[in-house]
Amino acid sequence: MITNIGFGSLAIAFVVALYSVIAAIYGTRSKAEAWVESARYAVISVFILITLAVAALITLMLTGHYEVAYVYEVINSSMPLYLKVTALWGGQEGSLLFWCWLMAGAAFIVMLRNWKEDRPLLPWVIAITMVTLDFFLGMTIFAENAFYRFWTLPDGTEVTSVFQPAGATPIYPYNGVGLNPLLRHPAMIIHPPTLYLGFVLFTVPFAFAIASLITGQKDDHWIALTHRWVLTAWLFLSAGLLLGMWWAYGVLGWGGYWGWDPVEIAALMPWLSGTAFLHSAILLERRDLARRWTAFLIMLTYALVILGTFLTRSGLLSSVHAFAESNLGVPFFIFLSLTLIGMFGLLLYRWNDLEGHGTLSSLLSRETIFIINNLLIMGILVVCLWGVLFPIVSQWITGQQITVGPPFYEHAAGPLFAGLLLLMGIVPLMAWGHSTAKTLGAAIWKPLAAALILLAIAFVLGVRQWAALLGIGLAALAGCVTLYDYGRSVWLRHKSRGETIFQSLWRTPGISRRRYGGYIIHVGFSLMALGVIGINMFQTQTQATLALGQAMQLDGYTLAYRKLNTTDTPDGRNLAQAELDVSYLGAPVGQLLPTRDYYYTIQQDVTLPAIRSTLKDDLYVVLADWQDISTQNATFKVYHNPLVAWLWIGGVVLILGTLMAAWPSEEKRRRNRQVTP
Repeated sequence: MITNIGFGSLAIAFVVALYSVIAAIYGTRSKAEAWVESARYAVISVFILITLAVAALITLMLTGHYEVAYVYEVINSSMPLYLKVTALWGGQEGSLLFWCWLMAGAAFIVMLRNWKEDRPLLPWVIAITMVTLDFFLGMTIFAENAFYRFWTLPDGTEVTSVFQPAGATPIYPYNGVGLNPLLRHPAMIIHPPTLYLGFVLFTVPFAFAIASLITGQKDDHWIALTHRWVLTAWLFLSAGLLLGMWWAYGVLGWGGYWGWDPVEIAALMPWLSGTAFLHSAILLERRDLARRWTAFLIMLTYALVILGTFLTRSGLLSSVHAFAESNLGVPFFIFLSLTLIGMFGLLLYRWNDLEGHGTLSSLLSRETIFIINNLLIMGILVVCLWGVLFPIVSQWITGQQITVGPPFYEHAAGPLFAGLLLLMGIVPLMAWGHSTAKTLGAAIWKPLAAALILLAIAFVLGVRQWAALLGIGLAALAGCVTLYDYGRSVWLRHKSRGETIFQSLWRTPGISRRRYGGYIIHVGFSLMALGVIGINMFQTQTQATLALGQAMQLDGYTLAYRKLNTTDTPDGRNLAQAELDVSYLGAPVGQLLPTRDYYYTIQQDVTLPAIRSTLKDDLYVVLADWQDISTQNATFKVYHNPLVAWLWIGGVVLILGTLMAAWPSEEKRRRNRQVTP
C-alpha cells in the first residue's frame, strides 16, 4: 500500500506539473488570469504530492521493506536510524526523487511571493520551472523508480516492477545490502543536500531571466528579483563543495581533499559561472554594462547544472563520486541539447534589446577589474570543461577513453587562480569610473607593506619555492587590502559619528551588507589559498611496515607503533585500529588511532585516517595494511600536510561572508513589510 501511494503521488505530480505548464502558457496567451492562477495552485500541489512520495519512501526504509529494490540496496537492519533516513539520497533512484522534491520546494516558495507588480513574469516562471521538474520526474518514474519491487516470474526469473507482473510472486528478502560504507561519513549526511540545493536554486533565477526575455523586458529587474536566490544558491553550492572536500580528506585516505575528479569538476563548473554572474550583476547594476553577458552567464550556469547531473548519472565518466552506469544518458543528453538550443536561441532573438548603455571610460577602474575577473573565471571554466569532456571526445575519436590528471588542471588553472588573487588585492582600492596610478599607489602602499612583511616571515620560516612565495604574497595582499579598506571605513565612521571603535566595527557592515559580505568572502578565499598552497607545494609522505615497538619518522615527527586492536562490531564490521604514540622533535604531542573497517555484508574495506590537526600542519596517518593478529605487523602511510587547517577556516569565513551578503538590510526588511499585504 505504501509503495502504491508513493508511486501514485509521483505519477499524479508528473501530470499536474505538465498541466501547470499548459495552463500557464494558455493563460498568458489568452489573457485568462484564472488559468494562470490555476497553474500557480498546480505548482503548490506538485510540491505536496512529491512530499507525500518522499515520506512514503522514508517510511519504507525505516520499516525495512526489503521487497522494494531501492530499500534493499541502501538499507539493512544494522544501520542506525539517521543513516536510514539519509539513505534517501544514497542511491540513484532516491537521489533523483530527493532532487525533484527540492526543485518542487523551490518552485513552491516562488509561488508564495507577492506577484502583484511582476504578474507578466509569473506564467513563464511557472512554465520553465515545471518543465525542468517534469523532466526529472519523468526520469524518476520511467527510468530510475525508487518504488520498484522484487518479483519472481513463473519461469523463476527475478524482475523488478512497480506493479505485479502476470503470474509473478513477490520476493521478501530477509535483509538488505546497506548503504555504501563510503557514504556513512558525517559529511555525506549533509553534503548531497547542500550540493543539490545549490544546483536546484539556480533554476529560479534562470527561470526569471528566460521569462524576462520572453516577455520582452529590456531592464535588469529580474536580477533584482532573484539576487537573494543567486546568493543562496551560491552559498549552498559553496558549502556542498567544502563538505565534499572534507569527506574526501577524512574518508578516502589518500592524503588530499581535491583530486580534480570529473564529478568534482562537474560541481565546480556551475559554481565558477555562478561566481562570474554575481560579479557581472554588480557591474550591470552599478554601470549598466555587460547586460547580454549577465544573461548569458545565468543560462550557462543552468546548463552546467544539467551537464553536471548528466555526467554524474550517465556512467560516461568513471569516478568515486558518480552513480553506477544507467540508462539516463540519452534522455539527459536530449534535454540538455534542447535546452541549449532554446535558451541561446532566445538570447540571440533578444540580442538588440539587451544592449547596455554604460561605457568603459578607463582601464584603471573598478569595472575594468570586474571584466578581467570574469575573463579569468571563464578561463578556469574552459580548462575544467575541456578536461572533463576530453575523455568522452577521445573515446569517440579513438575508441579509448583517455583521461587528464591533476597536473593538467594545476598547470592550466593555477596561474588563473593567482590572477584572481591579484585582482582581489586591487579591486577594493579602485574607484568606479576612473582611477589613477597615483591614487592607487597612495591607497595600496600600506596593505602592500603589510603583505611584504608577512611574505618575509614566510621566507624566514623556510619557504623558498618561488611559486609558493608568489601565492603566499598574493593571498597576503588580497587579505591585507580587504582588511585595510574595511579599517578605513570603520575609522571614518568612528570620526564622523563619534562612536567608539568597537561600535563602528560592529555597525559598519550594516551600511552595505553586500559590500562587506563580499569583503569577508575575499578574506575567506585568501585563507583558503594558504591551505591550497600548503598541501600542494609542501606535502611530504612516507610509508613503512612496522612491528610492535618500532617507529617511523617524517619531518620531525616520530610515530611509535604500540598496539593493534581488532574486533567485530554489532553492525557487521570488523574494526582494526592501530595505536601510535606521536612526538615532535622529541616531545610527546599525543596519540593517533588510524582505522580500517571491513564490512562483511558487501566485503568492502573503508580506511579512516587519523589526523592530528593544528594551524601549522596536519599529520595524516593511514593504516594501509596489517598482518595476522599474532604478529600484528602493520603498514602505515603517513602524510605531512602543512597549513591545511586554513582551508577549512577560510571556508567557514567564506560561508559567513555569503550569509552577510544575502541577509536583508533593516531598510530592505522595513520596505518589504510596507508592501506586503
